[in-house]
Amino acid sequence: MMRALAFSLMLAAGGTAAVADKPVSPADAEKIQAALKAWGCSGGKMEQETEATGVYEVDDARCHDGQYDIKLDKDFKVIVITRD
Repeated sequence: MMRALAFSLMLAAGGTAAVADKPVSPADAEKIQAALKAWGCSGGKMEQETEATGVYEVDDARCHDGQYDIKLDKDFKVIVITRD
């Protein structure tokens, strides 16, 4: 009963269940860094979304003109860059 009530309250508030991202493998980290380098960026915290999208996320990447959050698709192509 309590679990159903908590879920109902979460949905009423417009939220969805959060799913944690997972760390990337060393091989994937190398591919991500190579893609970032091509954009003039480096570093950042790398994770892979646990949803079926296969999207990689890099938080706080350092680029020539500031700090950015970057998303890459499953083929390590940059799909979103957002100034942090």
